[in-house]
Amino acid sequence: MPVSIKTPEEIEKMRVAGRMAAEVLEMIAPHVQAGISTAELDELCHQHIVNVQKATPAPLNYRGFPRSICTSLNHQVCHGIPGDRRLKDGDILNIDITVIHDGYHGDTSRMFIIGKPSVKAQRVVDIAHEALWRGIRMVRPGARLGDIGHAVQTYAEAERCSVVREYCGHGIGREFHEDPQVLHFGTPGEGMELQPGMTFTIEPMVNIGKRHTRLLADGWTVVTKDHSLSAQWEHTILVTEDGHEILTLRKDERTS
Repeated sequence: MPVSIKTPEEIEKMRVAGRMAAEVLEMIAPHVQAGISTAELDELCHQHIVNVQKATPAPLNYRGFPRSICTSLNHQVCHGIPGDRRLKDGDILNIDITVIHDGYHGDTSRMFIIGKPSVKAQRVVDIAHEALWRGIRMVRPGARLGDIGHAVQTYAEAERCSVVREYCGHGIGREFHEDPQVLHFGTPGEGMELQPGMTFTIEPMVNIGKRHTRLLADGWTVVTKDHSLSAQWEHTILVTEDGHEILTLRKDERTS
């Protein structure tokens, strides 16, 4: 499909959906503690999205996905299905939220550290976070998608981590997944040129070990092939006339 350039009216709806997705992560943060199950976190998020925000959790029944959020734990890379597993001290957890409001999607995720992490766990969480921001800083009119991927890849690899290649960011708007694909590796100056009005996610998945992944038998959960720890952070980004706007920025976050 052609890349969607959003109108001012559509951008405003994207802002609302993005703010809602960020708000869910703000709401759930105090609950992410040792002893709670990922299914209980899913239920709390579902109730907040449906009953408080009067919105729709996009993952629920999307291509058969059975829950309202994704929870990816330790060596799980992405698309983890919430279940009975209870969090324990030292775990790292990605919670991925996508909200639909007034027909438009807001998509964001962040890492949580439960208790005291290992040195490796803290390291991969921090490197993935910085990789996200390095990718975001590349976004402006006239830049190329390859500039984003290169910024993410070179930073993560310089820190002796690896970037997952099978899964990537994506355009977003009326549809959960639109064009373009936003790879987290690449060559500067290559790929699609960014234009004002584009909206897409940047969501690097960074492994402390090798980049290779495998899909579990549930058909959704992706894990590292070598069982090494993985971390991911995600924002929905708007290309503006003079740079970018982060549509899913949380209240406690920096903006550059």
